Amino acid sequence: MSRAGAPRRPEVLPQRIYRILSDRQFHSGQVLAARCGVSRSAVWKAVATLRSFGVSVHAVANRGYRLPTATGLLEADQIVGRLSPEVVARLRSGETRWCAGSTNSELLQRAAVAPGEFDFLTAEYQTAGRGRRTRRWIAPPGGAICLSLSWSFAALPPNVGALSLAIGVCALRALATTAELAVGLKWPNDLVAGGAKLGGILTELRAEADGPALVVTGIGLNVALGARVTEQLRAAGAHGTDLALLGLAECDRNRLAAALIAECVRGLQQFERLGLPAFIAEWRAADALAGKPVVVNAAEGAVAGHARGIDVAGALCVQTRDGLRRFASGDVSVRATM
Repeated sequence: MSRAGAPRRPEVLPQRIYRILSDRQFHSGQVLAARCGVSRSAVWKAVATLRSFGVSVHAVANRGYRLPTATGLLEADQIVGRLSPEVVARLRSGETRWCAGSTNSELLQRAAVAPGEFDFLTAEYQTAGRGRRTRRWIAPPGGAICLSLSWSFAALPPNVGALSLAIGVCALRALATTAELAVGLKWPNDLVAGGAKLGGILTELRAEADGPALVVTGIGLNVALGARVTEQLRAAGAHGTDLALLGLAECDRNRLAAALIAECVRGLQQFERLGLPAFIAEWRAADALAGKPVVVNAAEGAVAGHARGIDVAGALCVQTRDGLRRFASGDVSVRATM
């Protein structure tokens, strides 16, 4: 399924090469060239492009190229085929891309969906992928799920700033349908495992006075980043992990993407009716910071204390020497100190 009214985008050569190599077997440059109808030089350039995107490609003389770790490409028809009829009935448009700027930005620029409907967009590689506080989101083709979903509320729900916490719970619900993993939530919008970041959430709002409110939710979930990207993240000061490192060596990304979409659609309806209270118990049960010493970097400077969970509005509570402090997400960041 492609965007309504638009033809399926033709595959670019790196995408075609990746699709062939995703079986993790060796394929010679000659065979790849013949299958794609291009020269061996073009194949070499396509492999170089994949490597520049962060894909680990092995090249062995007399054997060819192979991907040591690879997952099948995300396919819109496979994702939609795994959604329930009730969710599909709300879908206006679903699209999977090889490459995009930012999936969140693209959905924000589209005409708003009608209240109660949604669009989704995935990309194997984002040239301008964004995390919270304008940080760059890094993920190689096949190595993650980069998913954005747009939804319109008939009216702006109270405390909509806490929506990312609710979406975090939705992501945990989706992961629970795939495997039993020890995944927690780090305030305000990270999925973590073993002290490392497994995924992130970015919610953005476009509201008009006395009209519907469009919210775009982006979920980045690491599936199999590979050693090269993991090292790149470490060099940038980020400690990342992925589902493969957590023991989920074989992951059907289309199935997991469908589970994320289904749980987000369900969660957005819950949030519209009930707000954050519908999610608080699950969020608190998964709170990765609860009871830990933390440092909060806020506008007035660094604040040290012990994390005491979230309140009913989704604010982080921190016990400090001066008493209990509450922090809304905004431009605040928090890290555990042990």
